[in-house]
Amino acid sequence: MNINPMALLKYRERLEIFHSEHPRIEPFFHLIREQTLIEGTVYEMKATTPDGKEFVANIKLTANDIETIRMLSSEQQKKAE
Repeated sequence: MNINPMALLKYRERLEIFHSEHPRIEPFFHLIREQTLIEGTVYEMKATTPDGKEFVANIKLTANDIETIRMLSSEQQKKAE
């Protein structure tokens, strides 16, 4: 798989903008990763459009989900170092 270094720079810039505009989201994700990564935990997401339409989805964590999240987290930590 070829990785375009310029695309990576753009992604990094966009992530920095996202983090500056939403500073509470990263600590929230760290908190839920540390305290809720337990089989059977239900994660629910809700989106509300400006005109009031709501969309809701949820998942109940399985052992496979937890393994995937941990793998992605460890890869993310390696990239940060």
